[in-house]
Amino acid sequence: MISVVIPTYNEEENIAQCLVSLIHQTVPRNEYEIIVVDGGSNDKTREIAQKYADKVFIQTSKKVGGARNDGIVAAKGEIVATTDADCIIPPIWIKTITKDFTDPNIVQLYGPVYPIEEGLKNSVSLFLANIFSRLGYYTKIFYYTLGCNTAFRKDVFIKVGMYHCIDAGDDLEIALRMKKFGTVKFNGTMKVGFSMRRYKQYGSLHSLYEWIYIVAHGGEVQTYNYTKKEYK
Repeated sequence: MISVVIPTYNEEENIAQCLVSLIHQTVPRNEYEIIVVDGGSNDKTREIAQKYADKVFIQTSKKVGGARNDGIVAAKGEIVATTDADCIIPPIWIKTITKDFTDPNIVQLYGPVYPIEEGLKNSVSLFLANIFSRLGYYTKIFYYTLGCNTAFRKDVFIKVGMYHCIDAGDDLEIALRMKKFGTVKFNGTMKVGFSMRRYKQYGSLHSLYEWIYIVAHGGEVQTYNYTKKEYK
């Protein structure tokens, strides 16, 4: 059993396409569960999610990292994967995760992203982000493990203390704790479709600057647009 956890907040325009992509995987539906952890949406996010997900509930922990923690604690699976409500998941995603975790040494798995929206700028932006991710992995300097495309062994995830509930950088920081208990692996075939809507709204360079600034200051700075996904 693999459990997929998705944090949401006012995602009625996106959540259906994400969940539809998840229920059309190449592995049987009874081999994985879908958990949606909502930040108290005031639109139809939870109503839509209940049509597809196995569990839908409101988070009790703070911020998006806390929503993921809540979902993973509630998960039945020994392997837990996380993605975002505005992502689109290719059909082989869960099969890829399942295959890699047959290696007992792997404690965390992550992969690249590609833009859902068309356009050269979007393609170049994520091409560079994926190079950055590979560079960190192969040099072993850092692990750019995006929360929209990563998976863990649940017992190790809980043992290391789960995600820190901060505004940015939690998905990089946790890999440094996970690798103390096993292998953190990058798999280039484990792709997800990533929405560029935030970067389109605020600008790619500006969003990148804010993300770097927040990470450099311990992951919690309330004044920047990068953090404005209004999770509980």
